[in-house]
Amino acid sequence: MHVLRNVLPGLALIFLASSSLAQGGAAPSAQAVAPGGQLALRLVADQPASGGSAGLHAVVEFHGQRLLDVSRLGLDLAGQQPLGPGMHLVTATPETADDTYTLPVGKTRSVRDHYNGVRATLEDGAGRRLIVEARAFDDGVAFRYIVPAQDGLGQVRITQERTAFTYVKDAVTYPLILDGFHSSYEDEYQVRMVSGLHPGWLIGLPYLCHEAGLGWFAITEADIDNYAGMYLRKAPHFGGFTLDAALAPRGDDPSVAVETHTPFSSPWRVVMVADTPAKLIESNIVLNLNPPSQIKDTSWIVAGKSAWDWWSGEAAPSVKFKTGMNTATMKHYIDFASASGFRYMLIDAGWAQADRNGPQDYAALANITQVTPEIDMPELLRYAREKHVKIWLWSHWTSVDKYMDQAFPLFEKWGIAGVKIDFMNSDDQQMVGWYRHVVETAAKYHLMIDFHGAFKPDGLRRTWPNLVTREGVMGKEYLKWSARTTPAHNATLPFTRMLAGPMDYTPGAFGNSNLKNFVARNVEPMSLDTRAQELALYVLFESPLQMVSDYPEHYAGQKEFAFLKRVPTTWDEVHAIGGQPMEWISLARRSGQDWYVGSITNWDARTIQVPLSFLGAGKYEAEIYADAPDAAENATHTTLSHQAVDRSTVLTVHMVSGGGNAIWIHPAGGH
Repeated sequence: MHVLRNVLPGLALIFLASSSLAQGGAAPSAQAVAPGGQLALRLVADQPASGGSAGLHAVVEFHGQRLLDVSRLGLDLAGQQPLGPGMHLVTATPETADDTYTLPVGKTRSVRDHYNGVRATLEDGAGRRLIVEARAFDDGVAFRYIVPAQDGLGQVRITQERTAFTYVKDAVTYPLILDGFHSSYEDEYQVRMVSGLHPGWLIGLPYLCHEAGLGWFAITEADIDNYAGMYLRKAPHFGGFTLDAALAPRGDDPSVAVETHTPFSSPWRVVMVADTPAKLIESNIVLNLNPPSQIKDTSWIVAGKSAWDWWSGEAAPSVKFKTGMNTATMKHYIDFASASGFRYMLIDAGWAQADRNGPQDYAALANITQVTPEIDMPELLRYAREKHVKIWLWSHWTSVDKYMDQAFPLFEKWGIAGVKIDFMNSDDQQMVGWYRHVVETAAKYHLMIDFHGAFKPDGLRRTWPNLVTREGVMGKEYLKWSARTTPAHNATLPFTRMLAGPMDYTPGAFGNSNLKNFVARNVEPMSLDTRAQELALYVLFESPLQMVSDYPEHYAGQKEFAFLKRVPTTWDEVHAIGGQPMEWISLARRSGQDWYVGSITNWDARTIQVPLSFLGAGKYEAEIYADAPDAAENATHTTLSHQAVDRSTVLTVHMVSGGGNAIWIHPAGGH
């Protein structure tokens, strides 16, 4: 590990007196400038924004142009004057860091944490102090509030933040508009101009935006600890181009969002920035803004694909037993995982009787033979060990909440690999704390965690890498009752939800269909894309725990299953090739010396160029799974070809309506 942390006078701090900052004249400010010099975050005190009042504000600049205009900062406190308005800059301390750390699983094995920053201390007329810490990376900027211990500010009740994001001009954005603060983040993304947003809409993060001629950026947050999750709402002032932060209210007192004591710090408010939307996908800024790993030995945290019963466990293929949540079906999936070389089998809802009717008393499971009349858990655990397959178990969050201290040590005794926890649907301050308690407790018992019914990632997996993935996305399951997870939705997720971190979308359906022939159904469900697109999702969608969702018989004899078995679920490197939200996306990921390329399109047939300049020196062979010429009508049809390639090769990739392309590239003669 290479570490450089110093306080260097003048490196990231500039005091300015410039009337160009905002209306109202000069104001002292401090700024953090990214190591590459192309991105800067400026903090401005006592400077009125257009139509606003004097106080604390921020400006973001990219390539020497303003990307976010003068934007209000601060905290609203119950029973006290807000922190921010009327505050002046007292001191500012610059800092720089250049660290490198590794992850046990993720989109890159090694992560560079390189930034310039500044800690600005502000004070108001009453002597109250607020610190704003800002960091500028080459791929984004971030800031957070720190309220130090001080007289008159012991217990603090935050009603809302004054944080705002003011656009320089009208922008194209891709909001996830939610019904309220209790949400699973499962919906389509829309495309809206900032001027067309309704002030009543609640926007989930990450929030992707494009200011033409200036750049692409996404607003999100990192390191949510003892705090409430942040959302955005269009402000009813500032000329129509401002979004205000909105914090999830506490469940026990909706009049406040956060109850805490000083000293405390807020989560980081993050603006990811790039010239193209695909380049945002390469960023690790959300991870970098979290504390280092608290798990010393991470050898038990292992990525892998998993067989999964829920997607089509009630299907009726040609087997000699009744399918469903029973021992015979689960053994069938374990056999499939073992024969396919998959590390895991996820047993979903219904494995325990009380999961069907209410919270599960896990403490009682240790001394019984069957957890339901249909499931013989001791036999399944024995059988899985014999087949060298590790088991994941589903659980309702209320069961985990009530019996965590009994369940987790029991699961470790059983040899369970991890727990999929579902239906939290909240990120208020209490639930944020519960997430952290769960992953910390799970780590004691060598259990990995997959949160479903979850809010967006915030980088917690850097600190607790046993949190390998989470949902917080409208995934493949929706095709069992709707036609909502379309190719356009798939082509949008890498630019939106996935910017925050891994997502358990559950790909792998081989019952592929075009829109004309699609039928939403619970038994043997269909997938609304071509098979080549379905393969590409394993490259495009990041998740160290990746489901192989279909029934085992649906993969039998299918040539494309070879790609699905081979493709990794954790990576050494990611390279953005190109794309446009809601239209298309092409990514390359490296594992060892092998590269995988995934490309998909929406309902428009499309031909793209894929330069292989990311390859190392030497000769390679590409194994290409492409849409067959008739795939627009027969969505399961693909062609398989092999081609000698090197770093000078540019592949022409044609995709039919709803189609895709998946490529495995390996050194020539190496496999």
